Amino acid sequence: MSEKMDGFAPRIFPLLVALAIGFFLFVLWIIIDADQGNPNIFLTWVRSIPYGDKFGHFGIFGLLTLLVTLATRCRQIRLLGLRCYLGAVLVAVFAVAEECTQSLFPTRTFDLGDLTADALAIALVVVALKIWQKSRIGTS
Repeated sequence: MSEKMDGFAPRIFPLLVALAIGFFLFVLWIIIDADQGNPNIFLTWVRSIPYGDKFGHFGIFGLLTLLVTLATRCRQIRLLGLRCYLGAVLVAVFAVAEECTQSLFPTRTFDLGDLTADALAIALVVVALKIWQKSRIGTS
């Protein structure tokens, strides 16, 4: 994929990197506020929506996967014999670590449903990127 990304990466690669870093910092801010039990407009809004937490996890980790995968130029690595996007692997590790560390905070609890929403979002982005990648190869 990196060969295909090189066609437009010089123009947008710095923007993709900045967006990925900026969104990651935004996610960290949300997590830190939640860990500390601080009021936060985004957390309050998500809690007011039925299943808002799950939709929030899905949206956040889906967008983070997309941005990090594009910012890493869709680089793939071998993991357990499978070719995986590096960005998706990094986000998956982050998602598992974030969910597992919630048990360390009195204001948080581990939720397998949240982790499932994260995994579904990551998988959807990976499938969409694979389809996009194949369509770009077919048009070159």
